[in-house]
Amino acid sequence: MLVERAQALYEMQSAALAAEPADRVVFLPWSGWSLRLDDFLLTRLVELVVHSDDLAASVGVETPELPASVIDPVVELLARLAVHRHGPTAVIRTLSRAERAPATISAF
Repeated sequence: MLVERAQALYEMQSAALAAEPADRVVFLPWSGWSLRLDDFLLTRLVELVVHSDDLAASVGVETPELPASVIDPVVELLARLAVHRHGPTAVIRTLSRAERAPATISAF
């Protein structure tokens, strides 16, 4: 029963999102500012990916493998944020030359 209900809700949500215009803006009342719908949804993906890892680590299980359609945009955004915060050289060194990498690179 739960699986069927979740599948039905997923299908409804997928149809509703597909019907939204590309330039749809979402107001975030808790922050007082707005984001385009695609950007808002990307922030939700980041939250799901990061917190699924947090939850898995907290209970001592492997982080669930998520599809590339979820992981790829999250990795791209986190990399862009890290470059913005630390500069491109620090990020390149972190990803390619551990011996010259800064102590830490974080997107946040």
